[in-house]
Amino acid sequence: MRVGIVGLPNAGKSSLFTALTGAAAEAANYPFTTIEPNVAVVPVADERLDAVARTVGSSKVVPDTIAFHDIAGLVAGAHRGEGLGNQFLRNIRETDAIVHVVRVHDEPNVVHPEGSVDPMRDVETIETELLYADLEQAERRRERVVRAAKTGEPRIVAEAAWLDQLIAALQAGRPAATVPPPRDAPDAMAQLQPLTAKPMLFVANVEEGSDEVPAALVAHARSHGAAAVALSARLEAELAELEPSEAAAMRADLGLSESGLARVVRGAFSLLDLVAFFTAGEDKPAQSWHLCRGLTVWHAAGMVHTDMQRGFVRAEVVPWSELVDAGGYAGARDRGTLRVEGRDYVVADGDVINVRFTP
Repeated sequence: MRVGIVGLPNAGKSSLFTALTGAAAEAANYPFTTIEPNVAVVPVADERLDAVARTVGSSKVVPDTIAFHDIAGLVAGAHRGEGLGNQFLRNIRETDAIVHVVRVHDEPNVVHPEGSVDPMRDVETIETELLYADLEQAERRRERVVRAAKTGEPRIVAEAAWLDQLIAALQAGRPAATVPPPRDAPDAMAQLQPLTAKPMLFVANVEEGSDEVPAALVAHARSHGAAAVALSARLEAELAELEPSEAAAMRADLGLSESGLARVVRGAFSLLDLVAFFTAGEDKPAQSWHLCRGLTVWHAAGMVHTDMQRGFVRAEVVPWSELVDAGGYAGARDRGTLRVEGRDYVVADGDVINVRFTP
C-alpha cells in the first residue's frame, strides 16, 4: 500500500514523514525543500501478531508494511506548474491513498506561505488544485477516447460518456469519487487515476499536547467520506528519537491517550477497507498480511505464495484470540475453534490461516 503525504508548504509533512519512518526527511522553513518524493517502507505493528507468535513459538515476527511518500508542498496554481506543481501531482497519482496534512498550530517561528493560519482555507487550496489537475487530465483523455469511440466499440463509447459526466462533475467542484465508472468500462477510473477519487485521511497538525481535530475539519472530512485524526508532527518526530518507554512517559505527561502515529497508520490502512490475517508456525515466522475486505481465503493464499493459490486444497482457520486463548493449534483443534474451510471462505479480520496445497 502506497500513501502520499500532501499539504501546503510548512504544513508539517516532512516532520510527519520523519516521525513515521525514522528517516530524516529534509525539513526547512521555506517551501519546496523536498523536491523528489522521499519514500520509506514502515512496518505496521500489530499486537495480535505478537500474541500469536508467542503462543505458537514462532521464530520471528514479520509485520506487514506500508510505504509513505513525502511529496513536496503544493501551492495555488500547482496544476499549472506553480512551484513545480505538475511534477508533484504526478507523484501523487502513483499512490493508493492520500494523507492530507493540515496546519492547525500557530507557531510564529514557522512561516505560513499565505501569511496566516487558516485550516479550512488551506484545505480548499489543496482540493482545488487536485480538482483542476483531474479536470485537465480528464479533458485530455476525453479527446483521445472520443476519436477512438468512432469505431463503435461499446467499452470505448461507455468510457467517452463517463468522461463527459466526470468533466461536468469536476467543473461543478465535485470530486471524481462521486462519478463511478460505467458497467461497460469498469477499468476507466483505474486508467485515469484521478486524484480526487483516492481515499483521503486528513491529519490536523496541532499544538503539542493536543489531540483534537477542529470541528470544521471533522465535518468537512465526513461530508467527503474521509476520516480525520490529530497529532503534533513536531512532537511525534521528537518522540520517535526516544526509547519507547521514554516516549510513552512523555505522552502520559502531556495527557495524550495514544501515539499520534498509531492513529495515522491505523487511519491510513482503514482508507482501503483492508482486513488483516496472520500466518504462523512453530519455529517459523509469524507474519501479518492485508487484503481487501470481502476477499476469500483463496485470494489470501495467493498473497502468501502463488503456488499455494494454484494448488489450493483447503485452509485451517482460527480467530487469533481463540488461538491464543487455547494455547496453540492443538488446543484450538480440541475446542473446535480451528475450522477447515474451502476456497470460498471469506477472510475475517484477525484470522490465522494455514493453507494446505498440492505443489
